[in-house]
Amino acid sequence: MTATATATRSRRGARLSLVIPMHNEAEVLPTTLAAVHAALDGLGLEYEIIGVDDGSTDETFAVLSRLAEADPRLRGLRLSRNFGKEAALSAGLDHCDGDMVVPIDADLQDPPSLIADFITLWEAGYDVVYGVRTERRSDTFFKRATAGVFYRVFNRISDVPIPGDTGDFRLMDRAVVEALRALPERNRFMKGLFAWVGFRQVGVPYARPERAAGTTSFNGPRLFRFALDGITAFSTAPLRVWSLVGLAGAAAALGYALFLIVHVLVRGRDIPGYASLMVVLLLFSSFQMIALGVFGEYLGRMYQEIKGRPLYIISDRVGV
Repeated sequence: MTATATATRSRRGARLSLVIPMHNEAEVLPTTLAAVHAALDGLGLEYEIIGVDDGSTDETFAVLSRLAEADPRLRGLRLSRNFGKEAALSAGLDHCDGDMVVPIDADLQDPPSLIADFITLWEAGYDVVYGVRTERRSDTFFKRATAGVFYRVFNRISDVPIPGDTGDFRLMDRAVVEALRALPERNRFMKGLFAWVGFRQVGVPYARPERAAGTTSFNGPRLFRFALDGITAFSTAPLRVWSLVGLAGAAAALGYALFLIVHVLVRGRDIPGYASLMVVLLLFSSFQMIALGVFGEYLGRMYQEIKGRPLYIISDRVGV
C-alpha cells in the first residue's frame, strides 16, 4: 500500500477541508473543534471544517449550528436520518472543496496534531497519507481481537488489500477525492474504496488515545454488520438471518450427531441406518441454508444498487 513519492507540492495557497461525521457527539463537539483549530491555525494554510450530523438524537446539530454562527470556517450538514458513517463521510466529501481533504472522527481518537505530518508528506508527493494505529489500548480487547481477524480475512479474500489497523483518518489529495466521488455504488465500504482508487499512499503510525467524551455507537452487532458489509458490499438484514440459521442448524446437526453416537454406544442401535441418515440429512440441509444465505447477501446488494436510491438525504444546512 506504500508507493514512493516523486513529485513535490507546496501548501502555500492550498486549502484544507476537514470532514467530521457525527452521531450523538454534542458532549464532545466543542472540545473537538477547539483541538482542531489549535492544530490547524499554525499550519499556514486556509481551511474549512464540514461537520455532518448523521441523524443524531441529541443536540449535536444545535451545537454545531451555534458554533458555525461564530466561525465562518465551520459548516454543517444534517442528514434526514441515521444513514450510517459511510454515507455521512460521503456527504462531507461531496460538499468539500479543499486541495487536501482529511476525514476525522469527532471523538478525538484521531489526533488532529497528526495532520501536520500528513501535510508534510503530501508536500513530498504522496496523494494519500493514512494513520496507522500502532497502539490501541483505548479499545476493548474484543474490538482489538475482532479487528485483527477482520483485516486478515479481508486481505486474504479481497483483490484489493487494505492496510491493517487503519481507519478513515487520512489526508487525500483532491484528485483522490474526485475519484471517490465518481464511484457510483451505494454500498460504500470507505476503507476498501480508499485502497481501490490507488494513487501514491503512505502510512503514519500513531497511538490511539481514549475518547474525549461520550460513548461509541459501534457495538458488537454493528461491528459484525460493518465487517460483513466490507466483505460482501452492503447490508441486507433479512437475508443475513438465513446465514445465521444455517450456521445454527449445522451446529445443531453436529450436536445431534454426537448425541446419537453416545446413544448408540450406551443403549445400542435402535433402527439400522437411522443415525447416519439423520446426521447426513441435517448436516447437508444446514449447508444448503448457509449457501442460500451467502447468495442472498450478494443478491440483496445487487437489489440495493439497482434501486438507485440516493446515498443520503440532507435535511438542514448551516454555512453551506
